[in-house]
Amino acid sequence: MPTILITGATGFIGSHLVGALADMGHKIVCGVTSTPPESLGGFAYIINDYTRDFDVDVWKTRLAGVDVVINAVGILREHGRQTFDALHNRAPRALFAACAAGDIKVVQISALGADEKARSRYHLSKKAADDALFALSNRSVIVQPSLVYGAGGASARIFNLIASLPVIPLPGSGDQQIQPIHIDDLTQAVVALVQADRYIGQRIPLVGPRPLSLERYLSELRLLMGLGPGTFLRIPASFVDTAAQMGAWLGKGLLDVETWQMLQRGNTAEPGPTRALLGRDPRPVSEFTSRWGVEGLRMSALMSWLQLVLRFALAAVWLVAGVVSMGVYPVEESYALLAAVGITGGLAPMALYGAAAMDIAFGLGTLFLRHRKFLWIAQVSLIGLYTVTITFFLPEFWLHPFGPLIKNLPILAVILLLYELEKR
Repeated sequence: MPTILITGATGFIGSHLVGALADMGHKIVCGVTSTPPESLGGFAYIINDYTRDFDVDVWKTRLAGVDVVINAVGILREHGRQTFDALHNRAPRALFAACAAGDIKVVQISALGADEKARSRYHLSKKAADDALFALSNRSVIVQPSLVYGAGGASARIFNLIASLPVIPLPGSGDQQIQPIHIDDLTQAVVALVQADRYIGQRIPLVGPRPLSLERYLSELRLLMGLGPGTFLRIPASFVDTAAQMGAWLGKGLLDVETWQMLQRGNTAEPGPTRALLGRDPRPVSEFTSRWGVEGLRMSALMSWLQLVLRFALAAVWLVAGVVSMGVYPVEESYALLAAVGITGGLAPMALYGAAAMDIAFGLGTLFLRHRKFLWIAQVSLIGLYTVTITFFLPEFWLHPFGPLIKNLPILAVILLLYELEKR
């Protein structure tokens, strides 16, 4: 069995390839950026850095004993030194040159659309590396997958989330063409390419059985999750253009300028090569999960956005409580409540406005903090302190018809749920 180096081994596609090829008895070497996680603990590994490993000689020393290289490194957005040129072009070129020097077979995971019509920097950087590979090596094959769907995939999470919304936003007309392939089909096809040489020198598109409009794809995902027909809201293309520009500027959001351009261009190909590699038709969207996985898929999709709804609702509670305590509610009545628990004189304004400021800080933290573990603990602690204090000094509030204390219970439940979801 050949020894296979898989760069990007901890990524979505790379990790699936590691498992599939190892199960077939191949010796796997994982290309990683740091010490690999426990899931890859049983495999040999090399530490590489695609943001700086542009020297052919550096790669030559790493390839000793390697028979096949699968390059599965890729990004959809740039972050700092992780640029398209570095990760998709310069580092792979150096790797490919080292492979050519050692007569090592290469399987390059590129992207559908990395061709003569490419316009986005993502596709252009992929195409530059693809062209360099064929110019350097006589033992290489390029895989060009369409949108890849599977558990743990970023695009799967995003599209499942969108498909599960009560009202589904559609950019423009919603007729953009895509041809998603399941990760297991992609993995099986790449395994076949590793084991056979008849596709050497070819660019192989890997796609689903047929093209789908974006609207149809979201509809089929919704049916797959057992959520029934969807209600769609078409967003004017001009608005999507603006949102994409903002996403590019902020580095956040579902779309930026390049992903919007790629979506408009479409992402489809003839499924014949995929069918030939699999020995069957690639699976349709209706078979992207088993009937036993539907419930988990549905709950995961729903919680993706319900979690955000809970955060906004909780933030609103804290912010409104803080603003109201700043003077919207009569200050004298607030002082009277504080006096009932023994806080009077100069301490009363400090307690009132200090607590209000803390409420506002909790609200802003709920909205904007990235790591909220200790925020949730602080909120539970403060609610617990308020509840115990009021129970001791103002027990009648337990019987108030508006339930100011009993409502702490669902608030605590929401915080506990957010804490557990974010912990995982």
